[in-house]
Amino acid sequence: MSASKNMHSMTVRTLLLAGMFLFQILAVSSFCVVPPQAKISASHLAMSSNTDNMNEVVACRILLKGDVGGGYYRSCVKNEATQFRNLCGTMTPPDDDTAEIYVEGKRKTVEGFVRWCERADKKVGMSQIIKVESVSYEDEPTGLYDGFYIGTN
Repeated sequence: MSASKNMHSMTVRTLLLAGMFLFQILAVSSFCVVPPQAKISASHLAMSSNTDNMNEVVACRILLKGDVGGGYYRSCVKNEATQFRNLCGTMTPPDDDTAEIYVEGKRKTVEGFVRWCERADKKVGMSQIIKVESVSYEDEPTGLYDGFYIGTN
C-alpha cells in the first residue's frame, strides 16, 4: 500500500509542477515584460504627461508648391483630411503652382496631417511633384468650417 501511495503522491506532484509551469508561461505571455536593459526616455515621459496638449484644438496653414492644380492630388488631400483624420478647413484654388491648406483639429491629428503632406514632397501619383514650402500654426482656430472644402477656379 505504501508503494501505491508513493506513486499517487508523485503523480500529484508532477501534475502540480506541470500546472505551475503552464501558469508561469501564461502569466508571462499575457503581461508586458520590459527587459531590464530597456530605458524609458524623458521624451516618452513628457509625451505621456502632455496628453492634454495633444488634444487641444489648433489651426495650421501649409503652403504648397508644385503641381497643386491636379485633381488627383487635391482629392488625396481632401480624403486624408476628412475621411482619415476628421479635420476641418480648406484648400485654396491653385495660383500658378502654389496653394495653401488651412486645417483645424486636435493637435495630434493636425501634426499627423502635416507629416503626411511632407511625406508627399517628392512625387504623388504618377507624375505630380509637390513640395511643402512652409508650415505655420495659428494662435487660435477660427471655427468657421464644419468640413474640409477644396476651392476651384
